[in-house]
Amino acid sequence: MTDRHHVVILALDGVVPFDLGTATQIFLAARDSAGNRLYQVTVCTPDGGAVRTELGFAIVPDHGPEVIPTADTLVVAGVHGTAALSAGVNDAAVTAALAARRPGARLMSICTGAFVLAAAGLLDGRPATTHWFWADTFRELFPSVALRPDVLFVDDGDILTSAGVGAGIDLCLHAVRQDFGSDVANRTARRCVVPPWRDGGQSQFIERPVPSPTDTSTATTRAWAMASLHEPLDLRTLARHAKMSVRTFTRRFREETGVSPAEWLARQRVEHARKLLETTDLPIDAVARQAGFGTAVSLRQRLHATIGVAPSAYRRTFRI
Repeated sequence: MTDRHHVVILALDGVVPFDLGTATQIFLAARDSAGNRLYQVTVCTPDGGAVRTELGFAIVPDHGPEVIPTADTLVVAGVHGTAALSAGVNDAAVTAALAARRPGARLMSICTGAFVLAAAGLLDGRPATTHWFWADTFRELFPSVALRPDVLFVDDGDILTSAGVGAGIDLCLHAVRQDFGSDVANRTARRCVVPPWRDGGQSQFIERPVPSPTDTSTATTRAWAMASLHEPLDLRTLARHAKMSVRTFTRRFREETGVSPAEWLARQRVEHARKLLETTDLPIDAVARQAGFGTAVSLRQRLHATIGVAPSAYRRTFRI
């Protein structure tokens, strides 16, 4: 297969090795049903020379900026210790490299790579995201960008940005799903031993004080709910089990988990349904009941909205 989608990954001084490896691994793992790779992946630097990583070792790609005009997708990996993060500017070589992107090529950034795009003016007036830790700095440097620090990634058509580290995996799988469909994206995720889709956003990962295990914690109720997913559980039922008012329970639950009770419960039900689809031969109706969705129609709607596939298609792909 020679006519592959060409992904070029731009590595800059201070590059985050994980981000660089994420894009390379995910796109190279994407294959069709016959096992043929669907992407050509090339790593380059702005001048063709070595770059230092944030961890103190050098990377020497085989290519320079000459490959950028050939890219169908250009990915900017995350960086640390650069002027883009400290002053909101790029050096001349980076500016020239980004300008070499051909019209119509998709542009992606992972983590703090969004600073590089913003410093080039490419995100002005557009929604974008980056690692939550850098959100305040990003807002100060680039007030014209509509920052969304609560999401794992933002797809704004021809420009896509992701949150930190692991969210780069989510973004790359999303791109695979866009290019070649859910089946390919799910097979790619399975090959890389990562979830094909993650619910929720960055808020669940933002640092917050860990609650002490006291009688005021919602942990006991969460454990009870996990064992009772087949039952009709609503907010009042959960609050009553925790012996709290609905308002207090909701506040403490969000403090401890980063999401609302409803979001958390929906996530657990989806995960339980996926496990049943992967590990049992239960009919779809039975899976729906055991996971608390009630009907196969409700399960199908929720699963499709969450991971982009129907229960039967998911089972065919991931049945153990």
